[in-house]
Amino acid sequence: MTAPSTFGLSSEARNLHWLLTNLVEEVPGIQSVAVVSSDGLLLLSSDPGHTEQSRRARPAKGPRGSSADLATIVSGIGSLTVGAARLMEFGGVKHTMVAMDEGSLFVMSISDGSLLGVHGSAECDMSVVAYHMALFVGRAGHVLTPELRSELRKSLEAESTRSTR
Repeated sequence: MTAPSTFGLSSEARNLHWLLTNLVEEVPGIQSVAVVSSDGLLLLSSDPGHTEQSRRARPAKGPRGSSADLATIVSGIGSLTVGAARLMEFGGVKHTMVAMDEGSLFVMSISDGSLLGVHGSAECDMSVVAYHMALFVGRAGHVLTPELRSELRKSLEAESTRSTR
């Protein structure tokens, strides 16, 4: 994984980038990670190639090879499971796991509707991934304020602008 530039970011934003990088590098089998806001916008990504241009330049790996695509999937699954929980009157959704033949998708609530999505290989240990996701959520949840979400979103937009030049 190539770490995105954290130059000029607040200490909270740099810490979230560090937590995300640590999650990807320390847990075997994780292929990509996306943090998504409650309105479905990508805030933080393990994939430096989250732009359309970089997606076309490399072969697909995972959900079209892009954390932007992973963010879309995570947002949709998050919305679906929240709706199901409301219909069933079972309370809030804590996490969702989708096991497929060749991989897994994990979605966990962070705070106020924000979500952490992890795409793992078929060989990943689901309990280890879930444990490390819970650690990330515990550490990130209290700092993911509206101001920080705005800063992360602007950082991604600026990075996207730089990469299209």
